[in-house]
Amino acid sequence: MKREFDVFGMSCAACSASVEKAVKSVKGCENVSVSLLTNSMSLEGSASDEDIIKAVEKAGYSAQVKGSKVEVKQAKGENVQKRLIISVILLVIHLYISMGAMVGLPVGIFSNHSLNATVQLTLSMLIMMLNRKFFISGTKALLRKSPNMDTLVSLGASAAFIYSYVAMALMFLYPEHAHKYYHELYYEAVSTILTLITVGKTLEERSKRKTTDAIDALLKLAPEKAVVERDGKEETVDVKDIKVDDIFILYPGSHVPVDGVIISGSGSFDESSITGESVPVDKSVGQNVIAGCINVESNIKARATRVGEDTTLSKIIKLVNEAASSKAPISRVADKVSSIFVPSVIVIALITFVTHLLLNAELSYALSRAVAVLVISCPCALGLATPVAIMVASGKGAKNGILFKDAAVIENTSRAGTIVFDKTGTVTTGKMKVVDEISFDDSFLSYAYTLESKSEHPLAKAVCNYAIEKNTALLNAEGFKALLGNGVEATIDGSTLYGGSVKFISSKLELESGVLAQCDKLSEEGKTPLLFIKANKLLGIIAISDTIRDDSKSAIAELKNMGLRTVLLTGDNEKTANAINRIVKFDEVISGVLPDEKEAYIRSFQRDGKVIMVGDGINDSPALMRADIGMAVSGGTDAAIGSASIVLMGDTVSTAVSAIRLSRSTLKVIKENLFWAFIYNLIGIPLAAGIFTPIFGWSLNPMFASLAMSLSSFCVVTNALRINMFNLKDSRKDKKYKFSKEKKMEKTLHIEGMMCGHCEKRVKKALENVDGVAVANVSHEAGTAVVTLNKEVSNETLKKAVEDQDYSVIKID
Repeated sequence: MKREFDVFGMSCAACSASVEKAVKSVKGCENVSVSLLTNSMSLEGSASDEDIIKAVEKAGYSAQVKGSKVEVKQAKGENVQKRLIISVILLVIHLYISMGAMVGLPVGIFSNHSLNATVQLTLSMLIMMLNRKFFISGTKALLRKSPNMDTLVSLGASAAFIYSYVAMALMFLYPEHAHKYYHELYYEAVSTILTLITVGKTLEERSKRKTTDAIDALLKLAPEKAVVERDGKEETVDVKDIKVDDIFILYPGSHVPVDGVIISGSGSFDESSITGESVPVDKSVGQNVIAGCINVESNIKARATRVGEDTTLSKIIKLVNEAASSKAPISRVADKVSSIFVPSVIVIALITFVTHLLLNAELSYALSRAVAVLVISCPCALGLATPVAIMVASGKGAKNGILFKDAAVIENTSRAGTIVFDKTGTVTTGKMKVVDEISFDDSFLSYAYTLESKSEHPLAKAVCNYAIEKNTALLNAEGFKALLGNGVEATIDGSTLYGGSVKFISSKLELESGVLAQCDKLSEEGKTPLLFIKANKLLGIIAISDTIRDDSKSAIAELKNMGLRTVLLTGDNEKTANAINRIVKFDEVISGVLPDEKEAYIRSFQRDGKVIMVGDGINDSPALMRADIGMAVSGGTDAAIGSASIVLMGDTVSTAVSAIRLSRSTLKVIKENLFWAFIYNLIGIPLAAGIFTPIFGWSLNPMFASLAMSLSSFCVVTNALRINMFNLKDSRKDKKYKFSKEKKMEKTLHIEGMMCGHCEKRVKKALENVDGVAVANVSHEAGTAVVTLNKEVSNETLKKAVEDQDYSVIKID
């Protein structure tokens, strides 16, 4: 079971790496993921909460079970903004006193080196006191042998301060050399380093808060109060006090407090905050309303069906939070680097210091280079490169009705080369509708309506809805029967009526060739013809069709333009599937597939790379789970949320296209962030160390190094925020990706003992249950099983899987 914890005290990627390492060492902890961005940790396993919290504390941080009462004291009374403002004011004064004379500014009494140095010492100490957090955190981390970013800052600032203090002491001891020692002071560098890094941290925190704006907006959707009806009276209660089956009242402009079903009234609902659909949706008695949506125009009563954490809105918020706190596979390299980054930088700083001394550089110069190395190095940029982009993408997706279950899904979606669609409820609306009426009798529709009014079949309901729209009279009928073979029977005015499929009616009446040709034409168009007869006379034909979604054709065209191979995988007959394809135009159509067979087709497609399966989340659950990325097009049903890795809250195929666009743009931003984080440190550290000085004459003052460090994380976070500006509906920037086929391996097992198709199925199932086997093609006639692997699987494992079914494996090629 997945568990969530809040973690306190982390300041950089090295901190999160230390926490993750400590918790992974606890017996019974698996899939540990620590997020620096959300200060949270998720994990699975049997370890107790107490053991996990102890491991975090041993690493030097604090933790508590997510949602529990906060007991951890965090920076009590600390006002970061106030600290920053005071630091900046003191720094301006410090820079004026220390450098004013250099630029021709009047410094008055501070032209005296002794007084100037004393004031600089005082100002520097004040700024160090204001920003003592760096020194406390950094020293503790160093003593725990898990240094972090604060360690680098405190070491750099302390080294510069101590050197300056020694130079100042020498200045007072040897007044004749006061001028020389005065120029060895680095107090202004200490003040600048601490202030600029505080500026950077403040900007970073502000930007990080913007990444959670979408989640905050979701949290604000559910009202705190609601009007309920109890004992015939209206009363206002807290939303948390609403129980299942309570009746709540919605007035125009009010937010829906919990999920429910309308029992009185009708009107339009703004569901844009949940589904991303900007057009209000009309709803009436018997239809569901979702918590967080807005009642636009009329008074409505609804009965609560899901409350508290069970509401759709609560589940959406949970999914977004889980996705934002998870890690994408692409971040693994950055995580590994972060775990050794700070110790490596300290070693590089020491090497820099010693090397310059060995090259006969002055002590002040060697120290300046070492300090610059310490303060320019930024593990935060590495640690934030991926999570900030994932957080923004999760929020952006939620605003547009796209819910990613974790970060890996976002990355994998951008890498998929094949997208497979179910038909009913996905490409089509799933709602049967009468599209043609061919009448041979004036009372035909009344007869058909009366006959089908007693049936519960979806096609019968379509006929009834059509008849009601036409204000058709309902006749008296007796002896209704639902007959085998897709037909119904009833007696009206003493005559027997039959209605049903062409095959069923053909068994009751010999149909003319012209009628059969008409029925064939309707079938070719993807329509289902229903025929009605009375006293051996054909009354008429009604053609019913599952209507194609308005955006299906354009969405498939956009997916093709993006370079994806599109496949329609349906259980409908070939004629219906081809009729749909004539309009929508998939690359490939596979029809007549049973639900349990869809999963096998997904396996076969996976031989060519990652596969997206788009379905309604109910009948398609096995295929959705087998696919690399399962997208459920539904209204957020429990079945969809349970089986898919992406839930599309809107009922449009174009939402799937938007999800792919969002994942591609997110991966692009992640790559940009990682590139910036790596290249910044790869260039910045050698520059600070003075490697480029003898070649190009480039060097870096510690103050400018601290400025670069303070802005590096801010740049990464700001770049991630660009995802919010991305237009998910705009196809103009779509690129046709060339997807490289993943390396697949094949092995052929020669098997004895298989006698029939049943044997084949047993062996096939056994092999495909082996982790790493994409698909197994088994033939009892050839005595072989050809398995396609998507990762290395030993011959012994394959052999055991077959022999456990009581068959013998002779050899494996």
